[in-house]
Amino acid sequence: MKAVGVVVEYNPFHHGHAYHIENARKATGADVVIAAMSGNFLQRGEPAIVSKWTRTEMALKGGIDLVFELPYSYAVQKADTFAAGAVSLLGAAGCQFICFGSESGNIEDFYHTYHFLEKHHEPYNYEIKRFINKGYSYPKALSLAFKALEPAENVVDLSLPNNILGFQYVKAAEKSGYPVKMVTIARKSANYHDQHFSSASIASATSIRNALFSNNADITKIQSYVPVHTYEGLMQYHHNFGAFHNWNMYWPYLKLNLLQLSPYELRVIYEVEEGIENRLLSLAIKCETFPQFMEELKTKRYTWTRLQRTLTHILTHTVKNEMSALNDKVPYLRLLGMTETGRKYLNQLKKDCPIPLISKRSSFTHQQIVTDTRSARIYAMGLPEQYRQKAIELEFKQQPIYIEDDHNEQKNKAI
Repeated sequence: MKAVGVVVEYNPFHHGHAYHIENARKATGADVVIAAMSGNFLQRGEPAIVSKWTRTEMALKGGIDLVFELPYSYAVQKADTFAAGAVSLLGAAGCQFICFGSESGNIEDFYHTYHFLEKHHEPYNYEIKRFINKGYSYPKALSLAFKALEPAENVVDLSLPNNILGFQYVKAAEKSGYPVKMVTIARKSANYHDQHFSSASIASATSIRNALFSNNADITKIQSYVPVHTYEGLMQYHHNFGAFHNWNMYWPYLKLNLLQLSPYELRVIYEVEEGIENRLLSLAIKCETFPQFMEELKTKRYTWTRLQRTLTHILTHTVKNEMSALNDKVPYLRLLGMTETGRKYLNQLKKDCPIPLISKRSSFTHQQIVTDTRSARIYAMGLPEQYRQKAIELEFKQQPIYIEDDHNEQKNKAI
């Protein structure tokens, strides 16, 4: 069976995601679409609005055949580490293709850009350091350094978010030597960071989340921008757990952590660097809300996303020592869900899968899955008190979700 992989968060699943899956099948002729999906905390350092189990259900009903969890250690990371983990996961899952959305829509331009930067590796790194020393954030320094090299035609704009991730996927695949062909599809209508709805049916996940939280969880406001199964899944989750997740729910826990830690203790947390621990501790004392804390914390040097990732690691108490052994290859495949087609492919994959394939959390132990479990439990603590224990227990009790290919009959439904 021919498999195409996609790297996703589905926060939440919307019409643009369905378009991507449909065109990934068409462009590759794949029999199976496999998703490497972030767990409960995401690349931008945010809690997902609903759990990984509900988002898995959305994915399977939306056209995905197999969902594997991208471990926390790769999911809450800068773009290159995130991409390396996702590509290695999809490579281990036997994907012949990886398909990503981009502003460019031209895969050859990504390869041209990769080879251009490989050829100009030393001056590129010099320019990056030069711009960082001027006080620019790392992502901004990358963009400025690239422009300073005055690249030739047929390169992608590395100031755009999906192009940045797409370039990192191509780079990870080239450096790893995986026998995988990269494919890209131009994003449709909405831009990645659009804050508000700009069309009648296509919207960014950001604008959908903003609409949810700005209307006191009035789900009807987003109905035309998501498939029916997403809309129903969001309603069901809110009914079952009383809330959608956002950073405001975790501010009391984050503040408590910061108020208890000394600068020395804070420095052992992953991504706490360059003396920022002192700024974190002083602001935790004076700030009353998470938005106020972030506005005070943000500087030209540190992007909002970088700071949120650091705060996520503080919240989950992810220390540098447990991340020190991280490399470019995920150590296991944790199955979150499958269709019947996915199940058939899985039976084929089991015969020669290069890393452990995990369907029961209790059957496997590894430092990264311990980190996954801890982060899932902390994620549950953001919920109203009466729902927390049920959510905590999901990490061990929830079996991989199974849905018929026609998506009409569902078994083992996510809670």
